Parts: sequence; structure tokens; C-alpha cells
Amino acid sequence: MSLGGGIFLIVVGAILAFAINVDLGWIDLHMVGYICLVAGVIVTILGIVLMTRKRTSKVTRSTSVDPNTGRRVDTTQRDDPTDY
Repeated sequence: MSLGGGIFLIVVGAILAFAINVDLGWIDLHMVGYICLVAGVIVTILGIVLMTRKRTSKVTRSTSVDPNTGRRVDTTQRDDPTDY
């Protein structure tokens, strides 16, 4: 969603900054366009950085023998770093 939102802000900002020639007394549309352009670039870069960040997980496997039955017990534990 952040890539789409960033590209949307870039497009809206470019339209406001370069394509619209309307003079409103209470708002400067060119400045709003430049602000949207900068915000769109920041959101797009942030989205790319977060998307390419590697996710790591640790898997621990252990084998033991149950003293009551004499059977082998295999356990697997996965530690996901999803709790931020």
C-alpha cells in the first residue's frame, strides 16, 4: 500500500505543481503540489526500504528420549521476530 500511496502522491503533486494554472487567493496550489511530490517520494522510498528488509527466523530442533516409554521425541520451535 505504501508504494501505491507514494506514487499517487507523486502524480497528484505533479499535476498540482505543473499542470494546473488556477490562481486561488487562499491557497497556493503550486506549493501544495511540491509538498505532495516530496511526501510521495519519501513514502515511496520508505515503502521500498520496508519491502526489501529481510525477515529472519530461527528454528530450533531437539531430540530426546522419553524415560517412561523409551521413545524418541523430536521437538521443533520456531522463533519469529514479528513482535515489535
